[in-house]
Amino acid sequence: MVSSGMVLLADGFEHGEGIAAGGFFLFLSVLMVSVFSFISIAVWTEARRKEREAYYKAESLRRVAEMPGDGAKYVIEMMKEDERIRQAQQFANEMKKGEGMKIGGLVNIGVGVALFCLIYFTSAQKGAAFVGLFPGLIGVALLVYALFLAPKQLR
Repeated sequence: MVSSGMVLLADGFEHGEGIAAGGFFLFLSVLMVSVFSFISIAVWTEARRKEREAYYKAESLRRVAEMPGDGAKYVIEMMKEDERIRQAQQFANEMKKGEGMKIGGLVNIGVGVALFCLIYFTSAQKGAAFVGLFPGLIGVALLVYALFLAPKQLR
């Protein structure tokens, strides 16, 4: 007696569909493993590069600070300037993030209104148009957060 699963398996192999599906699954599996392996290696090498740069910078600053004369003053001034630059970049990134949230909210509201109008005027069921409220309300939430609830740096 042959089970139904064996018959389906044999039928798929008879027409070549089972082999093709298995090959496609194998291809997708290898592709996913390859992509995630590449991403993990790329992230690891970037972290190592940043760590190495920080180490060499700290080592250079230490050596210059140990030199006799005005080396220590120069190192302190350079460290202060680096800190000012880092704070300015951080402030610019925070401002950019806040502006992005505002633009994202406006875009979502626009998409919601357009979707509502499209479905309302083209569909026989007028209640389906309320699907446009989902992106619209997400946009309202983004705007409310960006304008009123976000930390002061993001506004």
